[in-house]
Amino acid sequence: MISKQQVLEVVEREIKPMLLMEGGSIEVVDVNEKDGIVQVRLLGACGTCPMSLITLTAFVERTLRSKIPDLKKVVPV
Repeated sequence: MISKQQVLEVVEREIKPMLLMEGGSIEVVDVNEKDGIVQVRLLGACGTCPMSLITLTAFVERTLRSKIPDLKKVVPV
């Protein structure tokens, strides 16, 4: 099981600063603690970038999984 607090800490400390360097950002929309699914919205430059799906899977999801092993999936909304 994952916690919303865990997700928010990783996003604020590790993910958001990297996205801000590229003119983007991220918002955690929902955390399904029981199922291990996190819904996020990429913002700014990341929200309109054609590579946003790669950013989501190769960076956001990988970073979250490395810190929260019970995470099952990150879903864009």
